[in-house]
Amino acid sequence: MTIIVRGLGVILMCAVLLLTAARHTSAQQADELNLPIVLQADEIIHNNQDGTVIATGNVEAAQGGRVLMADRITYNERTNRVTASGNIILLEPSGEVIFADEMELEDEMKSGLIRQIRIILSDGSRFAANGAVRSGGNRTEMSKAVFSPCPLCAKHPDEAPLWQIKANRVVHDQERQEITYTDATFELFGVPVAYTPYFSHPDPTVKRRSGFLTPSFGSNSQLGSTVQVPYFFNLAPDKDVTLSPIFTTDEGVVLAGEYRQRVESGQFSLSGSITRPERRDASGSVVSGRETRGHIEGTGAFKIDDDWKWGFDVARTTDDTYLRRYDFGSEDTLTSNLFVEGIRGRNYAAINAYSFQGLEIDDDTGNTPIIAPIMDYSFISDAGRLGQRYTLDANFMELYRTDGTGSTRLALDGGWWLPFMGPFGDLYSVKASLRGDAYWVTDVVERGRTDLSRTSGLTGRIVPQISLDWRLPMIRSAGSVRQIIEPIVKFTVSPHGGNPSDIPNEDSQAFEFDDTNLFNENRFSGLDRIEGGPRLSYGFRAGAYGASGGSTTVFIGQSFRTKADSAFAPGSGLEGNLSDFVGRIAIRPSKLLDLTYRFRLDSDSLASRRTTIDLTAGPDWLRTRLGFLSIDEGSADLSTIGRREEINLALRLKLGPEWSFDAFHRRDLAENDSINIGGGLTYQNECFLFSLQVRKDFTRDRDLKPDTSINFVIKFRNLG
Repeated sequence: MTIIVRGLGVILMCAVLLLTAARHTSAQQADELNLPIVLQADEIIHNNQDGTVIATGNVEAAQGGRVLMADRITYNERTNRVTASGNIILLEPSGEVIFADEMELEDEMKSGLIRQIRIILSDGSRFAANGAVRSGGNRTEMSKAVFSPCPLCAKHPDEAPLWQIKANRVVHDQERQEITYTDATFELFGVPVAYTPYFSHPDPTVKRRSGFLTPSFGSNSQLGSTVQVPYFFNLAPDKDVTLSPIFTTDEGVVLAGEYRQRVESGQFSLSGSITRPERRDASGSVVSGRETRGHIEGTGAFKIDDDWKWGFDVARTTDDTYLRRYDFGSEDTLTSNLFVEGIRGRNYAAINAYSFQGLEIDDDTGNTPIIAPIMDYSFISDAGRLGQRYTLDANFMELYRTDGTGSTRLALDGGWWLPFMGPFGDLYSVKASLRGDAYWVTDVVERGRTDLSRTSGLTGRIVPQISLDWRLPMIRSAGSVRQIIEPIVKFTVSPHGGNPSDIPNEDSQAFEFDDTNLFNENRFSGLDRIEGGPRLSYGFRAGAYGASGGSTTVFIGQSFRTKADSAFAPGSGLEGNLSDFVGRIAIRPSKLLDLTYRFRLDSDSLASRRTTIDLTAGPDWLRTRLGFLSIDEGSADLSTIGRREEINLALRLKLGPEWSFDAFHRRDLAENDSINIGGGLTYQNECFLFSLQVRKDFTRDRDLKPDTSINFVIKFRNLG
C-alpha cells in the first residue's frame, strides 16, 4: 500500500525505526546503530511494502547531528541508506558544509559516495573534487581535487583564487586533523609554480602541530645572504620547542631556539642562540681562528597563592656587539632579575635581585653593580573619620661591586595625608612625613674632595617634611565644549641639605626635570638623593574638551626655592632659586591629528633646554608620525655627550585593502648624519602574506659597520 502526503509545510516525523539488523545482532546493538531520522519536505511518499520514504521539494533530513538538504531524498528504512540529488547541502556537526550534485549515504549519513563535491571547512577554506568517498564521518577521500583557503572573487567567481593546490588524490582525515595530497601542483593566480608527489599539512582545526613554520629570507652586508627556517615541536599541550637556525653565507650557521612551558602555577620561556664565526678584532677585521658567540634570554612568572607570585628575567650575551650584529636586539644594557612580590589590598611587598651587563665600549665589568637583595614594602591605611590616611614605605638594599663602591641601605618613610575640599570648591592636600635612612658604605669617593680618597663606614640622615597642595578647578560649558581652568600651587618645607657627601648616588642619576614631576615632594627618581629646603611649585592647567572626543590641553609651571640646592647638577633646571619653566601642549581635535609638545625653557632667557614633539596625523589610509628631540648641551642629563638633536619620521600608506607601504628615517640633526632609514611593502589578505623590508643602518661600533639588510617573508595560510 502506498500513502501520499502533499502540501507545503507538511512535516512527517518518522519515529524511531528500530529494525532487527541481523539474526545474530542483539536488540541493544540495533538501538545503538540506528538513530532516528527526521524528514521535512513539501511532499513525502511513504511506501510500506518496500520500506522507502521519498521526499521532494525543500527537503531536510536530520540524523545523528547531521542535517541534509536537497531537492529530492530517498530513505530506505531497512538499509538505513539515504540517496539525495539536486542542490545538496550537508551540514556536519564539526561545522563543515558539503555541497554536491548526488549523494548516497549510510551509517547515519557518516559514510557513502558523493559526486561533484564542494566542501567549506570550519575556517572558510574550500575543497572541490570530481568525487569523494566518506567513511566514519571523519575521513573524506577525494579524486581530482582542489584546496584553497582563499575566497573567490565576488565579481569573477570563475577565476582561480590567489593560490590553490591541485592533486589527483586528497585525503582529509579529521581524526588525525591532517590533509594529504598525492601528485600535487601548487598554483599562484592559476599558474602552476611547483609540483610534489606527496604533501601534507594540518587541517584548519589544528592550533598546535609539529612541523616547519614560515621561513624568512634576506640579505645583509655583514652576514651575506640569510635564510631562517623555524621548526616547531609540539611536545605536549603545555610545552613546545621552536628551533630557528639562521643560515648565512658569510658567517656560517647561527643555532637559535626557544622553549616554552606552562605549569600549574604559571609559565616560563627560555630562548638563545650560539654560533662559531671567524674571530674579528675591534675594528671588525678578520683574524685567525674562530670564536664562540651567543646569548640567552628567559622570562617566567609563577603564582604562589592569591597574594604572592615569583618570577625571573634573564638576559646575557657573550660580548657587546653580538645581539646587534645578528639582529637579536639593540639594548645598551642587559638586566637579569629574580623577584618575589605580593599585593594585598593597598599593601605591597617585593624582594628583587638584579645583575647587569653593559654593552657600551666604556662599560667596566668591575664597576657594574650587583644588587641582591633589594626589598620594598608599602602600606596605605584605610581612610579615617576625616579622610586622613597613614602611609609607610620601607626599603632595604644591598649593592656591591667587584671593583668599586658598595653600599647597604635601610630607608624608612612614615607619613600622614589628609585631602579635603574648601568652601569654593578648591581642593587641598596636606602631607607630613618623617624619613630616616641608614647606610653602610665601602670605598666611597666623597663629593668635593680633590684627593679622590675613599671612605667606608656608617652614615645616614633623618629628614622631616610637610607639604600643602592647593588647586582650584573651574569648569565652564560653551555649547558642546567644556572648558577647564585649574591653577595649582604646592608648598613644601624640609631642612636644607639632607645629602651627606659620603652617601653614594646609585639610583638617582637618571634625572629629568619636566611637567610630570614638578609637583613631586622629591623630584629625584630614587632614594639616594633627597630634595631639601623650603620650595614653592606653581602651575596653570587649561583645557577644552569637545563632545565628539576632541581636546586641547595646556600646562606650564615653575618652582622656586629660598636657597639653591647643590644636589641638583648645573643644567638640570633646578640648580638655582628659580627653576626652568616646564610645560606641555596636547592637541587632539580628532582622530586625524594627535600632537604633544613638551618643553623646558630657561628661566632667564626662555631659551629651549629640552624639547620633545610627538605628532601623528592623517586618515587611516595615510598615517604619518614625527618625533623630535632636542636637548641643549648645557643640560645635566647630557653633560657627558653634549648637545643632542634628533628627528624620527615614519609613514604608513595603505594602497588598497591588501597592500600597504611603510617607511622610516631617523636622523641626528646635531651631526647632520642619518642613523637609519628603511621601508617595506606588504601584501596581506585572508590567505596570504608577502612582506619585503629594506633597512640601512649607519652606526659604527667596533666590529659593527654600516650595513644594509633586505628581508622578505612569504606566508600561506594553513601551510605553516
